[in-house]
Amino acid sequence: MSDRRGGHVRRLFPGGNTGYGFHSFYDYIVSPDARKIFVIKGGPGVGKSSFMRKIGEELLQRGFDIEFHHCSSDNGSLDGVYAPDLDIALIDGTAPHIVDPKNPGAVDEIVHLGDYWDEAGMRRNREPILHLNREVGRLFRRAYDYLRQVLTLSRAAESYYVDADVLDIAGLNAAGRKLVADVVGGHTADRVPKARHLFASAITPDGPLNYFDTVFDALDRRVIINGKPGTGKTTLVRKVYDQALAAGFDVEAFHCALDPQKIDHVVIPALSVAVINSQWPHPYAPRPGDVVIDTNEYVRTAALEPYRAEMARVQDDLETAMERAVGFIHQAKRTHDEMESYYVPNMHFEEINARRDRVLQRILELAEQG
Repeated sequence: MSDRRGGHVRRLFPGGNTGYGFHSFYDYIVSPDARKIFVIKGGPGVGKSSFMRKIGEELLQRGFDIEFHHCSSDNGSLDGVYAPDLDIALIDGTAPHIVDPKNPGAVDEIVHLGDYWDEAGMRRNREPILHLNREVGRLFRRAYDYLRQVLTLSRAAESYYVDADVLDIAGLNAAGRKLVADVVGGHTADRVPKARHLFASAITPDGPLNYFDTVFDALDRRVIINGKPGTGKTTLVRKVYDQALAAGFDVEAFHCALDPQKIDHVVIPALSVAVINSQWPHPYAPRPGDVVIDTNEYVRTAALEPYRAEMARVQDDLETAMERAVGFIHQAKRTHDEMESYYVPNMHFEEINARRDRVLQRILELAEQG
């Protein structure tokens, strides 16, 4: 997928609202020994996201591939921009994803947009800002209470397939061996591999959201795994992940938005292939030429009949808890937007725009250097 006439765009999530609270993969946006990392600091409403977005869009127009790393708590906002062709990134370095320079001067540079606000104006709004900030924290705590319930209920839904002993384990193992052979085969890469961990979907103020088209559509091959939760889908994905690394390939592991301990999808860039776990709330429709594996084929469904009513109630409770979690995340965003309204009138955006132009020029100079 390309935006306008420029490079290829990927849209990802480096952090997520999960059943364990906020989970960060920010360290995987870019390697700490990258060519250049700009860490953008400043409070809400100071223009960090716009600062990064406009630089990313300008690089995109010039033909560079760009990754836009979206905020899971405000999917219209960015937490980072990475240009893999240049190995240069801009990253939001404020809470809850604190990013501090690991190689200051040599690689990292702090851009503090707080240098461009009217400090006297900010002080006049001290009390409402503090109140709203506390309220945002409270709303997220309530959201995470419900997401923990969703995680517990999702494990309950999966448990029926184990407790009722309905899975054809031998058949699933055979399917796993065939999948690994088809995806990785006899390919090897004579190098020490790296694994990159991110989210391809997130639980956002607008509900579960993904940008799968930007991550998977441009690849040469896709293997899509369908099936109910608990039927072995993530086990199959993990087998591919492990074997690809063992064969020396760099791997992108995209974790479950609810349970970051699970890997839902794997991309092997060198082979231009993805293995995709397609299920609620992030289905991925196959296209002509895609390989589809249905793990429901390895379930003795008749043995589940005594539990159907229970399973339906668990699913209803799960969806209700998810709706409530999303409701609190949505309230938190609205409250955060209100807090931003105290910052925006006190910002000197002309100076911020000038600083952005200087950062862009430095990036273009680095691009010219090769």
